[in-house]
Amino acid sequence: MLLDRKDLKGDCERCFGLCCVALPFAASGDFAIDKHSGQPCRNLLEDFRCGIHNKLRQHGFRGCTVYDCFGAGQKVSQVTFGGRNWQRDPQTAKQMFSIFPAIWQLHELLWYLTDALEKQAAESIHTELREAIEETERLTHLSVEALLELDVAAHRAKVNTLLLQASELVRAQAPQIKTNIRHKKTIGRGADLIGAKLQDADLRGANLRGAYLIAADLRNADLRHADLIGVDMRDTDLSGADLRDTLFLTQVQLQSAKGNSSTKLPPSFVYPAHWNK
Repeated sequence: MLLDRKDLKGDCERCFGLCCVALPFAASGDFAIDKHSGQPCRNLLEDFRCGIHNKLRQHGFRGCTVYDCFGAGQKVSQVTFGGRNWQRDPQTAKQMFSIFPAIWQLHELLWYLTDALEKQAAESIHTELREAIEETERLTHLSVEALLELDVAAHRAKVNTLLLQASELVRAQAPQIKTNIRHKKTIGRGADLIGAKLQDADLRGANLRGAYLIAADLRNADLRHADLIGVDMRDTDLSGADLRDTLFLTQVQLQSAKGNSSTKLPPSFVYPAHWNK
């Protein structure tokens, strides 16, 4: 079973503004105000649209422009609750806001599993990947009561073991890294690479899981076959970088980074509107 990636991207037209209500945020460089979980954002309109959608960054809501629910919003709105919205049916609100983060995590796993299944290098575990996709998708269709009791963390841990296997298989296909790195920080899983100077670096097949690449310089770097799951790319400069064939890349990561028209992306991704053309 190969899911259509379009089903794993947010469709605000079919959602009841769940990310604008269910999720909390604090006043910071990403958000202009504090907001508690379950509290509608002041910019949310009655029709669930954003009143400043085209000017979010100008109004201090940069965080909204980099967020994506992996399609969880429309799943909860249209499938789990069958089109009932929390405004007209207030008794659903608490359950809906509690379930939304769980479906978000399951859809994120579906994104990663689908990505791994598309990699020929992981062919030896394709059967296991398909089974994991089917099981994860099944969980997203559980009843409201079952979803409220679901141990998402346990399922995530099980799936992550499979994702690690896929990562090892894909990264093994990359040539040995011969990187000219002009800093003393270690490159690897969970590495602190904040502000690192990695321009022109050969990072093919690198394990960057959970690494902090905040404001790092990756201009013209080669990231093919690199594992990017959970990498923090806020303000990372990807201008001219090659991200084709990367593993576990998300649109959210690209939205939070900087880049330009010379950045090479996989076919299923789009260039963020704020990137230099």
